[in-house]
Amino acid sequence: MPALRRDMAGPLSEALTAGTAATLLFFVDPRTHTVFLPCPFHLVTGLYCPFCGGLRMVHDLAHGQVVRALHDDALAIPLVLLAALLWLNAAVERWRGRPLAQVRRPAWLWPAVAAVLVGWTVLRNLPFGPFAALQP
Repeated sequence: MPALRRDMAGPLSEALTAGTAATLLFFVDPRTHTVFLPCPFHLVTGLYCPFCGGLRMVHDLAHGQVVRALHDDALAIPLVLLAALLWLNAAVERWRGRPLAQVRRPAWLWPAVAAVLVGWTVLRNLPFGPFAALQP
């Protein structure tokens, strides 16, 4: 049993950290509280980064406001879901010794992720419609 606890320490601490952050964002609205630091990219450039609106998005999701969360940061929602699925796969692998699914990362994955993040940044900073609606 001690080996099992040691193997699950990583996934459990990750879940505890994410749960604590989500609980904080449930109770503290980033729109009205100045507890959170401003986005350094937005502070320096005046532009929205790919993650601007992410804290507001988590707050809205915690309150069941999906449409409002989509307005805050539409790209972050699938990224959060993907991260949760990858975490679950890794946790199951630690628990039973094999993952739910073998995840292969092709060579083009990270360049594609970078292209999506850059593209999202450009689109959400365009000052005309319909792209202006992507701004948080």
